[in-house]
Amino acid sequence: MSKATKYILLVILFGLLAAIRFFENELFYDPYLTFFQNDYLYIDNPRREVFKLTAFTTIRYIMNSVLSLGILYVFFKDKNIVKFSGFVYLGAYVLLLALFLYFVLNPRQEDYYLFFNIRRFLIQPIILLLLLPAFYYYKQKK
Repeated sequence: MSKATKYILLVILFGLLAAIRFFENELFYDPYLTFFQNDYLYIDNPRREVFKLTAFTTIRYIMNSVLSLGILYVFFKDKNIVKFSGFVYLGAYVLLLALFLYFVLNPRQEDYYLFFNIRRFLIQPIILLLLLPAFYYYKQKK
């Protein structure tokens, strides 16, 4: 793959990640988007449909994960890195979704900040921001 093709693919994949974020209100059901934009420490937890919220959060996580795995593949061209990252994404999903559901089903005002950050890992490509430099450093040391 030429450098130009690699850069074009990376721009497209990062653009798609940005599009997911930009169109999040139109694409996904998430009453917590507006809840956390307001002064959430002083208002009640929003009404929500737990199954629908979980389904849309899962869809968003999968979309971000697939694009992130694509970015890792284009960047490193190493299937082992992508395979390992896939396991990281799967493990993170199981752990984060369990915590997410706990906070959705048991909302307590003192837990809102922790819930906000766990939710952020599910709906944002933060894991990619951790994996890219880690694998880059690993490749440099190797």
